[in-house]
Amino acid sequence: MRIAETLARKNGCAALVTGESIGQVASQTMQAMYCTDAAANMPIFRPLIAMDKVDVIAVAREIGTFDTSTLPYEDCCTVFTPKHPKTRPSLEEVIEEESKYDYERLESEAVEGTEVITCG
Repeated sequence: MRIAETLARKNGCAALVTGESIGQVASQTMQAMYCTDAAANMPIFRPLIAMDKVDVIAVAREIGTFDTSTLPYEDCCTVFTPKHPKTRPSLEEVIEEESKYDYERLESEAVEGTEVITCG
């Protein structure tokens, strides 16, 4: 979220919009989203929040993102997902674990390495 917020601010955006749908995966539980939200200082909108997987797929097809979303690329979900993700993380635990790493440097590198691809 911090990387997304940095990029959003660089592009003049006032909010983040995600495709999260409550309970679809471990990172989309109420407690997990609470921890995720703590990383951002701008509003986060989740227009799909109450939709089930079938509804989300229908929206993706309607707006033309379904084919891209099913491409076989490694992304942070596949690379960093632990075998047994926590469905009820505590913000205190997250902050404690983050303090062990130089996230500022990693976030900066990620932002600097961003590539913009325009489709269509």
